Amino acid sequence: MKLTTLTLCASLALVFASTAQADISLHNAITGEILDMSFAKKGGNTEAFKQFMQDGKNPYNGNKEVVEKGKSLYMTGCSGCHGHEAEGKLGPGLADDYWTYPRNATDQGLFELLFGGANGMMGPQYVNFNTDEMLQIMAFLRDIYTGDPKKAKWLTK
Repeated sequence: MKLTTLTLCASLALVFASTAQADISLHNAITGEILDMSFAKKGGNTEAFKQFMQDGKNPYNGNKEVVEKGKSLYMTGCSGCHGHEAEGKLGPGLADDYWTYPRNATDQGLFELLFGGANGMMGPQYVNFNTDEMLQIMAFLRDIYTGDPKKAKWLTK
């Protein structure tokens, strides 16, 4: 009897532990299909990315050192279409509180769009950046945000 109870308790503990550690599910911003992360550029499976995959929140937000790295990556890979200050050019502005894709108001939604691409000229960025670099770019974009803080869903805990 004791062995059965112990076995049951241990099994339940494993179920709860695995449930608590379950990764978020990432979806294509256009089709809604699950994103195939096997396409991810090598080198991005960092501790920060693993943490992001747990709760969908960018652990780099507010980290000034990472924001600077994100700015550099943004300038080389994104500013041609979105402007040097993310004000918008060929692509939409990224620093205000209007999002073409409303899910971009969350870190998970913005990551999904970066990784999987969007309508128009915005192709999947997994070709250009690894997943950790995408988080760095996102931290830069969140840092230069000029919109209403109440609309900044990434600021909520």
